[in-house]
Amino acid sequence: MSEQAQDRPEQGGKKKGKKRELPPIQPVEAPFVDSHCHLTYGTLAKEPEAVVARARAVGVGGMLTISTKLETFQDVLAMAERFEEVWASVGTHPHHAEAERDMVSADGLVELAAHPKVIAIGEAGLDYFYDRSPREVQQRVFREHIEAARETGLPLVVHTREAEEDTARILREETEKGAFPFVMHCFSSAPWLAEEAVRLGGYVSFSGILTFRKSEEVRQAAEMVPLERLLVETDAPFLAPEPYRGRICEPAHTAVTLRHLADLRGVAPEELARVTSENFFRLFSKARRPEVFARAA
Repeated sequence: MSEQAQDRPEQGGKKKGKKRELPPIQPVEAPFVDSHCHLTYGTLAKEPEAVVARARAVGVGGMLTISTKLETFQDVLAMAERFEEVWASVGTHPHHAEAERDMVSADGLVELAAHPKVIAIGEAGLDYFYDRSPREVQQRVFREHIEAARETGLPLVVHTREAEEDTARILREETEKGAFPFVMHCFSSAPWLAEEAVRLGGYVSFSGILTFRKSEEVRQAAEMVPLERLLVETDAPFLAPEPYRGRICEPAHTAVTLRHLADLRGVAPEELARVTSENFFRLFSKARRPEVFARAA
């Protein structure tokens, strides 16, 4: 869902007007991870120390900041090197598949992923909603990322929008060639795709979309994904959860989505924080656990 900065404002696209007072974000009394954010985007990039501090204050113990263009990968990596609890991915979003078609190769991604702070491949996948790159190019670039994930053992961060059938088909075809770890990020599709992802060995990550009034299918998916395959994220600076929708999203908002997901699943927020953190470090096994998780153990 990310890489939509030109399509909707960071604030989420609601009409401008006098902002109503909102309650402070309620901390969760156990550390957890924002498994997908963009700390190099917009307002977040202007004050990263403050953004990370606000996240820490509500219980966020780790953040994965995501690459969407190889052209700007070094900026993403620099942000990860700046903070102990921030990691990076490397990859090209489907919007940029055409522009970077000659830059993206499995071998090149493998080489860039050797850095100790790079713990994931992507985000990559298919976006037929905007179709900013030819579909056949998106599919080829997607498969290059899958091969890199297979070779490195690093999880592939999968983006899909209005491309569910082709995404599922490619994941099935590539899994038949050899298993690779992956996560369906910012899940916004029908429950069947979450079920198929789990069947293929993948994880499913939920963002603030989970809290939106019209996201009933997303909530259905969140209820059926096994606890041991669940992750939470923000996709910040986009998609702030209710009641903060319309404001700039930050990693701190992961706490809001986590609480909503805990309610859906009938577990305490602290228990879901523990479960999703264990899931994160199992999937992103290259990530070195920050001290806050050791203290909570």
